[in-house]
Formats: sequence, C-alpha cells, structure tokens
Amino acid sequence: MKRQQHWNRGMMGGKPTLLHHSIILSFQYSIVPVLLALALLATARPCRACFSIVVGKNASTDGCVIVGHNEDDTAPQIVNHHKVPRRNYPPGATVALRNGGTLEQVEQTWAYLWSEMPGMLFSDSYLNEWGVTVASDNCPSREDKPELTEGGIGYMLRRLVAERARTARDGVLLAGQLVERFGYIDSGRTYVIADPEEGWLFCVVNGKHWLARRVPDSEVAMVANTYTVRAVTVPNKANCLAAADIVDYAKSRGWYDPQRDGAFDFARIYADPKAASHPNNIGRQWSGLSYIARDKLEPGPNLPFSVVPKHKLSVLDVMQILRHDKESESGPAPADSPFVCALCSGATQTSFVAQLRGSVPRDLGLVYWVCLASPRTSFYLPFHFGSADFPAGFRAGAQRPTAEVYDRRVAAPFTADPHEAFWTFSNFRDKIDRHGPSRLATAQAEAQRLERDAFALLAPLEVAARPLYRTDPAAAARLLESYSKGVYLTCLETMRAVLADK
Repeated sequence: MKRQQHWNRGMMGGKPTLLHHSIILSFQYSIVPVLLALALLATARPCRACFSIVVGKNASTDGCVIVGHNEDDTAPQIVNHHKVPRRNYPPGATVALRNGGTLEQVEQTWAYLWSEMPGMLFSDSYLNEWGVTVASDNCPSREDKPELTEGGIGYMLRRLVAERARTARDGVLLAGQLVERFGYIDSGRTYVIADPEEGWLFCVVNGKHWLARRVPDSEVAMVANTYTVRAVTVPNKANCLAAADIVDYAKSRGWYDPQRDGAFDFARIYADPKAASHPNNIGRQWSGLSYIARDKLEPGPNLPFSVVPKHKLSVLDVMQILRHDKESESGPAPADSPFVCALCSGATQTSFVAQLRGSVPRDLGLVYWVCLASPRTSFYLPFHFGSADFPAGFRAGAQRPTAEVYDRRVAAPFTADPHEAFWTFSNFRDKIDRHGPSRLATAQAEAQRLERDAFALLAPLEVAARPLYRTDPAAAARLLESYSKGVYLTCLETMRAVLADK
C-alpha cells in the first residue's frame, strides 16, 4: 500500500511524470536547486535471433556513432546490468580462458558497463569508459576444419576488448590477434565494435580467420545473423582489416577462384549458404535498411553492406527500428511482401542503444539506453557512463533460472517492483501480449512518450552537470544517477497505469 501511495503521488493528469521522480530523488542527494533549474529548462514475422544497427557519425543527428542491438535468446533467461570499475593487476598476472588457455594480463583494465546474461557464452554486451561498444550476432560460417589452440577463445573475446581497447580500431586489432592466437570456438559471428568516431563489423570464422569492415561515416549498416560484408579489397587499412591469409585460405579450400568468381566477396565465400539464403535473415536486414535508406532497395540476397539514410538518425529513430515487430505495422514495405520481417519479438531478452558522443566529456557523452524484455512492449531507459552504477534492481541473479522459475515469475500477477527490473519488464511483456493489439498500441505510445521526454531532458541535464564536474564530481554523478532513477520510476508507474486502464 505504501508503494502504491508513493506512485500515485507521481501522477499528474493521470500520467506519470519523469520530472516528478527526478526532483524527489534529488532531495536524497542535496542537489535540489540544480534539478529544479533543470525542470524549468525542460518544458511480421517473428524475429528468431539478434539484430544490430551501426549509424556512422555523419549519419547521426549527434555527429557521433550510434549502436543499436536486440539480443534474442530462448527463455529461460535473466539479464543483469553492472558498472565495473578500472582494475589494476600485478606483474605476471594472467587471464584464464574458459577452455583452458591463458593470456598475459595487462597492467590496468578500463571501466565498463556490462549487460550480462548468466549461462550464455555469446550474449553479453559492453560499453567501456572510452566509448568502445561491443555486441554480437550469430553468423554461421561454412568452416568445417577449424584450427584451435589451447581450447580456443569464445566467451572472453568481447570482455577483453571492453577491458583493453581505447578505440574501436584497437578493439578490432586486439580481437583479430586473439582469434589468430587461439582460434574461435563457434561456427561464426559478427561483432559490432564501435566508438564515438568509428563503427566496425568484425566477422569471425570458426578457427583462426577473421575480417572487419568499417561502416562509412555517412552510412548505416545492419546485421541479421549472416555475414553482410560483401566485396572488399584486402588489405585496406583505412576501411578493411583481416587475417593475412583470409583470401589464400579460401582459395586453398576451393571456396574462391578469382578467375571464376571475380572480386573477393567475404559473405559469399565464408558464410554458411543456408544462413546466407535464409529468408528470415535476408528479410530482417532488408526490412531494417528499408526504414531509413535514401534509395529504394530490392529485397534479395545481395543487399548492400550499408546505405545512405534519407535523413540523419537520432537515438529515438534507432529505438523505433529495433521496436519493429509485426507485418501490419506501418513500416518499410507492404504487409504482404514475402520479405518483410519483424526485428524483435518475445525472444528479445534485452536491447540497447549506445549514444557515443565524443564531443562531450565521456561521463556525460556516453549514454547507454537500456531496454529489458522486448522493445515491442518495453521502454528504453538512459544511463550515463558517469553514473555511479545501475539501480540495484537491474541485477536479477548470478544463475540462469530454471524454466519452472522463469514461467512462474513471468506469469504471476503484475507488480511494478523497482527492486526486480528484469522480472517486472518480462512480466509486463507477458500481460501486454495477453491483452491483445489495443493494449500493445497503448504501451508503445506510452513508451515513446517517456523516451521523448527523457531525451528532451538530456541537454539541460548536461548543462547543469558540466560545472558540477569541475567543483564536485561526486555531486555530478549523483545528479546523473537521479535522472536515470527518475526515468526508471516513471516507467514503472507507466506500466502499472497501462495495465490498470480498462
């Protein structure tokens, strides 16, 4: 009852207000005047796997790279969010890889935000203190004779990039060195490795082969579970990095003959043909690109690596692409097109949009917009890198739950519990799906309203926080934390109100 009364006080005109919670939380941190000033300034088809978006810096409204990612995994799952600080290590320290290999530890590892899915080898995402962002999409390869050393590398690859890379290019080169040293343990994958200046797609093949291509600054790339890097010139250090024998190895296996095949086309040569031709993968990439492409795209297996958008994209635009969920939605193509596909579904356990602004001090410029459960029924919540940590409710547990526990928690009567973010959002998804299209439309409209309000507050918030960083960095961090907690509490109220509406 106390919780209900507290939330009701946050309602104005029947709708939760983001500013209300930001101001209430500010009292706890003794920075009321700052936040009050801030308040015055701020008037298809089901997706069966992950989906990623990389917006080049000149294709975004912020003048920076933006990364969006839907992480799809079969239930039962949980998702935890942490902020891990910098760490120092003594001389001679080592890193233990999961399959038995060891690696020399560096003197210091960077701080990072970590979206963790316990029990999953290839589902975590990272954003480090320099803005280096890492996520991945499963992309099966045709390799059937992989070379592995000391058991190979898999789970730790992205963690090491987050801990050690100061730029995306550094991250690509580090990942390449690790793959060539140990060999990659899975069939294949495309890693998004980005920073405020550059976005790269790092394509790794089972064994010791890899190739990465930079997304052009004025273009947008999307990945849907098959390699998308097409014809490339190797080597090309400005835009394409690769294992030294990436071409010769393909020739030795009979996969590539320059006289027969023409220019080296990485996706055609290295991808598993079934994944490359699967209509769900082709359809999702085409559906996503068609949202924003300046020029009309013909559906089919020969889609471009990236496209010039018809207008510059904001983080809100990227959220809406990731939220695309059904054929009847107003989208890029007629609903009866055989290629139109949803980009998210109930299998999307978490999603994020990383706003990587390098023109603003990193604690302010790096904003990780997190969505738990599927974006089709959920809300993106902003967390600045400079915040002390995620709210405690964003850590659900150290172990992947059993199917019985997952089903019981998700199907239980809805309670908007700030101490259990993952279960609250997953439960809300279950209830919205049961209520049908009308309630889903209401939930999506409310989510977009909340996200627009939160986005509009960014500029005045950062104006207030900048001078604090010079005089009282701890107070600046608390201000950012208060903003995020205010959005979070408003989101919980909004979910309760949507389900209570008859």
